[in-house]
Formats: sequence, C-alpha cells, structure tokens
Amino acid sequence: MSFLRISSFLLATASILPVQAHAKTAGTVPQLAAHATLPITFTKSVSASNAKAGDSVEARTMQAVHLADGREVPAGARVTGHVLTATAFKYDSTPYAKQTAGILDIQIDTLEVQGAQVPLRVSLRAMADPTTTWQSREPASSDNDPLATTTQIGGDLLTPSQKEIRDRIGDVIGYNKKSGQFAHLIANSRGSLSCDGGDTEQPVSVFSASACGLYGFTDVSLTDLDPSHIGLSSTHGTPKIWKHTTALLEVTPQGSK
Repeated sequence: MSFLRISSFLLATASILPVQAHAKTAGTVPQLAAHATLPITFTKSVSASNAKAGDSVEARTMQAVHLADGREVPAGARVTGHVLTATAFKYDSTPYAKQTAGILDIQIDTLEVQGAQVPLRVSLRAMADPTTTWQSREPASSDNDPLATTTQIGGDLLTPSQKEIRDRIGDVIGYNKKSGQFAHLIANSRGSLSCDGGDTEQPVSVFSASACGLYGFTDVSLTDLDPSHIGLSSTHGTPKIWKHTTALLEVTPQGSK
C-alpha cells in the first residue's frame, strides 16, 4: 500500500471515530438518580378556575442539580408538566350543605437537559406559596442579627457568610455552596404527607432538610400522592398554584408509590 493510500485511510478513520463516539453519547438518555431532589419554581400560574385537562404546566430549576452520570444541570433548566384535573370550587348555599371540594391535579413530566427531554417520575416533598418563598429569602429585621440570617422553608437557618446551614438548636444539617444549598434529607410528616430521610447530599434551595407538605396554602390539602402528581383540594376556595410558587420534588424509584 502506498504512502498516499495509508495517509488517506488514516484520515478517513480519524474522521469517522468522533462521529461514532458522538452518536453513542447522543443515544444515551440522561437520567436523575433515584431519590435525587429537584427544587423548582413555577413560571406561570395554574388555577382550577380556568385550567382544563391537558393545559401545560411550566417551571424552572432553582439551583444546580446533578444527573445520575455526574453531569451538572444548571439553575434555570426548564421543567414541564400538564393539568390532569381542574374543578373550580362552587359554594353551596343550601343550609348545612357539605361543600364539594375544588380540585387541581397536575403531573410533572420532563426536565430539559441540553435540548433533550428527561422523563420525570417524581413525588412532592414540599411546596410553598410565593409569599412564604419570598419570606424565606428575606432576613428578619433585628439588631441582634447583623449577619442577615434567613429562615429556610421548614425552619432551618442560613447565614449567607457561613457555609453551614443549621437547625434551630444549632446543629449543622446542610451546606451553603456556590451552586446552591445542599443537605441530607430528614424524615418528617405534615398533614397527609410523609417524607423519608436520605443519606446522600441533595439540592434543597430555599427548603429545609426536613421540609414536608404545604406551606402558605390556607385551607388547601394534598389529595393525590401518586408519583409525578401534585393534587390539591379545598372546600373553601378554588385551588391554585401561583406563579413563583416553589416546590421540592424527589425522584421516585420505579415500582414505588
């Protein structure tokens, strides 16, 4: 074989290998590990008063999260879902009537990672209305705390100048890092929701390690605890998820409920 033929063969082989490697990588569907958390903020309101089944639900990640293969997904990644059921509350003025609850049931479907849609199977650990979320970012007005400490949703304390996140008795339960807030999840239960603990560090953003259930949702209860569903019910008003509502989701292993 001549030198020109050998050179041409090597060049052709070199040009094929990167394409093959790219094709192999491109065919790999990114995944979140079981029990990984996903802190999100809803980017548009969803109300049972005007929503209908199939309407889109949109949110963004609040801080960096990691895929099962170690790759980092930056804050602001798009999360999508859809409405399953929406029934507005209608007050029954009949004397001693038992009120029929208004219902809002949504499903979280996908996380967008570099143009790819990652299917999500997640359960709700905690959700907070916009006012509660805003309060978690604002330090209490006090001359006794010049460090501007804030209170995470659920009660943990975060001081911006310190790396440790502490509970109310001073124990370290998480860490404040450049890419966000992280903690080992702590088991808790509130209302109808029970949240398991964990032994791996997970992103929590504005939520405490033990945050569980609804925060700031007056006269509203959780009804649908199936994976990827967030079901809200109220016999006092129409359930609604406002824009800037935040939630802490947890990846549910296949076969679990």
